[in-house]
Amino acid sequence: MISLSGINKTFGATAVLKDISFDIASGERVVIIGPSGTGKSTLLRCINFLDRPEGGIIRVGDLSVDAANATRAQILALRRSTAFVFQNYALFANKTARENITEALITVKGQSRAVANQRADAILSETGLAEKASSYPAALSGGQQQRVGIGRAMALDAGLMLFDEPTSSLDPEWVGEVLDLMRRVAEKRQTMLIVTHEMQFAREIADRIIFMDAGHIVEQGTPTEVLDNPQDPRTQAFLRRVI
Repeated sequence: MISLSGINKTFGATAVLKDISFDIASGERVVIIGPSGTGKSTLLRCINFLDRPEGGIIRVGDLSVDAANATRAQILALRRSTAFVFQNYALFANKTARENITEALITVKGQSRAVANQRADAILSETGLAEKASSYPAALSGGQQQRVGIGRAMALDAGLMLFDEPTSSLDPEWVGEVLDLMRRVAEKRQTMLIVTHEMQFAREIADRIIFMDAGHIVEQGTPTEVLDNPQDPRTQAFLRRVI
């Protein structure tokens, strides 16, 4: 179980997240939608303290972290419980696809290089990139780089996978292969929190959709409830523009 309670975040004088609270059950796939600039990506970054929230409680399994006084040890433990897939891939340019996956396994999980390599090769095979193990990011397409990024997250076996608009930086021709990989991850009942503008994908994959606007959760429900029968005028206006 993942629980967010009263999460608040400001940048200067601007309140970006305003008392965000919701739970995610184990194995649940939750998709966040909403206008650009409404705090969706910031929320994901606050969950593992890439951006530090000013207030609120984050619980992942047995770990509970109070943002107002979180220690370094608690933040590191929280990061070990989550895995982040960035919209811009965030691969190490000087490391191969295999090394991009093994880095965290060795430095964070303390695995030997041999064990980490074995895990990375299995992940690369699962993501359809076995033949690219020794390739550097510059030699990979955008879709292949993002699949390595997802593979890196998969290898950590984290309780929660966070996807921050994973297709937004891709050329249209590469979007499908990344969404297909995410579907395969979802089929394993991996707990996932996904920010996306891909409405059809959200409909297919989500157990629950959350609509955010201006730093608030406006409404949430099943894909049918939110996408086909939205109750709030802000949700209705947004969906008219994107569907």
